[in-house]
Amino acid sequence: MKKALVIGAGPAGLTAAYELLTKSKDIEVVVFEESDCFGGISKTVNYKGNRMDMGGHRFFSKIPEVNAWWDKMLPMQGAPTYDDILLKRPMPLHKGGPDPEKQDRVMLTRHRVSRIYFGSKFYDYPISLNLKTLKDFGFITTMQVGFSYLAALLHKRPDDNLENFYINRYGRKLYSMFFEYYTENLWGRHPSEIDASWGAQRTKGLSIMAIIKDVVERKLKKKNRKVETSLIEEFKYPKLGPGQLWDVTAAEIEDLGGTIIKNAKVTKLNKKKNTITSLTYEMNGQEYTMFGDYFISSMPVKDLVAGMNDVPSEPARIAAGLPYRDYMTLGVLVPKINLVNKTDIKTVGNIVPDCWVYVQDRTVKLGRFQIYNNWSPYMIKDLEHTVWIGLEYFVNEGDEFWNMSEKEFSKTGVEEMIKLGLIDNAKCVLDTHMEKVKKAYPAYFDTYDEIDTLIAYLSSIENLYCVGRNGQHRYNNIDHSMVTSFEAVKNILSGTKDKQNIWNVNTEKEYHEEGVKNEAEVD
Repeated sequence: MKKALVIGAGPAGLTAAYELLTKSKDIEVVVFEESDCFGGISKTVNYKGNRMDMGGHRFFSKIPEVNAWWDKMLPMQGAPTYDDILLKRPMPLHKGGPDPEKQDRVMLTRHRVSRIYFGSKFYDYPISLNLKTLKDFGFITTMQVGFSYLAALLHKRPDDNLENFYINRYGRKLYSMFFEYYTENLWGRHPSEIDASWGAQRTKGLSIMAIIKDVVERKLKKKNRKVETSLIEEFKYPKLGPGQLWDVTAAEIEDLGGTIIKNAKVTKLNKKKNTITSLTYEMNGQEYTMFGDYFISSMPVKDLVAGMNDVPSEPARIAAGLPYRDYMTLGVLVPKINLVNKTDIKTVGNIVPDCWVYVQDRTVKLGRFQIYNNWSPYMIKDLEHTVWIGLEYFVNEGDEFWNMSEKEFSKTGVEEMIKLGLIDNAKCVLDTHMEKVKKAYPAYFDTYDEIDTLIAYLSSIENLYCVGRNGQHRYNNIDHSMVTSFEAVKNILSGTKDKQNIWNVNTEKEYHEEGVKNEAEVD
């Protein structure tokens, strides 16, 4: 029997393991996970009964294979959720689906609300040029936005960096208001230093004209219009957070005979010519080596290549130079928040209905905050009397924020909540909890523009398959990550040597699965 060794128990790694076990009886599967939990950045942390979603993950895909996979693991709800019952709020139900009040293994349908918080006001995300927005801008700013956009139309810049990409589509004024600082805060680099492919991938063609077109089409209620990535209004969400999906998947893998080794850090891949023969991992202070026939890697490309022997100088240099952004979040439990719900959406406690809010205030380092109550009522221990918020910071491992103690980080986060007007004072805070995630976001600068050379080298290693966000150093959503694993497993089972299909998932040219354009928003 042949053996497949899978590195990483995040979405890509677990998908690959499950697919191999269900589609072949002749391959032994072993998964190595560095941490003690599943899901990678898609994990869910349970802190005293309040759950935290690392990064905020909406489940939405136009890929039938992905939707069928999700439905198999977590069937769609067939009865109302707790908050829907309290609010007498109708939501789509699936006949015969599980009751979330009685069963845990269930996927919920949730409302999508994401807005920008700028100048103590809420704006649509992405920016919609409606009457409310123009009123909030004021006459002078509205004129500046308009003339700035006209100027961008008349003088197009080369789309060779992210700053030019955004200015070409929005004009300099909107760029400076809503993109420049947030992007620099997110990546730690000015947009002029970042590859434009980041913008192309995340906005998928949105521009002022596209936004205006969307607003008009909404007013006219046209049918069958193209739904842009950032405009999804409903999404799926596991009852107990995104990590639940991967906990369930891991259990299924073990039921099928697969092996998952936790707290096992893969440090080396031992290569002979253009074939991997074995990997080395560390566990409990000891080194172990395991031989295999197929190697599926979702570990960061930088670490993967650094752990290989006999790598040519150019691929080694490019891999070593690939940058990442790390992530820290502070869970903050409060009785209430000061933000007023001026929408028509009912919520428990009448809190604002946003799942997460993009913070554009230049006086704070906070990038976004999540309101876990709105993701799922089961994320919160006491939904009716507390609000559980996640403050999100984008950092670099080893920097000032990363090195803060939990007490220092808590103090900083709470002070920024007060500065933004979310709470009145520190006495309002009932509890806090800090979490960190390394290499959460592969970044598009430094040696990234040479990544094709690295891809060609990795693809030349016959039995190595790179999948997922970090495995490909590409900002893949969950469904994109899963599809890379679908393709890798197809290649293994068919004996296909060409790996172009795996690397073509979620490219700027847009990936098509069974003729359907993939549109997903998960971060």
